[in-house]
Amino acid sequence: LLQESFGLTWEHGKPGWAGNYSLLLDLVALRLEEKITASGGKIFAANGKKADFYTAVQECSQAGGTIAIPRSEGENAAVRRLVQRYNTYAYLGIKETLIPGKFRSLGGAELNYTHWHAREPSGKGEEECVEMYTDGTWNDKKCNQNRLVVCQF
Repeated sequence: LLQESFGLTWEHGKPGWAGNYSLLLDLVALRLEEKITASGGKIFAANGKKADFYTAVQECSQAGGTIAIPRSEGENAAVRRLVQRYNTYAYLGIKETLIPGKFRSLGGAELNYTHWHAREPSGKGEEECVEMYTDGTWNDKKCNQNRLVVCQF
């Protein structure tokens, strides 16, 4: 995803320097173009592509990262900037558990930070995925919609 769309050099899923500063310059250029943001020691990146939830998870994994999971207000703001840049909602790496209305990160961790939109989550088992609105609030959503792919590294 990042390699193809942004021209970055990758080796074994990690950024490569290729003996020069081209990666650093690419990252600076991407940041200036608002295609990457950073917070909490994480880098969040998007290239404008949309996909259903499971494809988004796979694309982020293939790029050497994971689908974005904001764990703080700062990280949520970093993802929100990308969502606003592309003016489209994005899936987050959060899913509903077997208990309707209870959500966890994809790795199974409890959510210590949430930013639900008013009266959300509301799907009661029908909407298992989570999307971020352009205002940065979260909504539970069916997983088959195409949403912005935002990866974290």
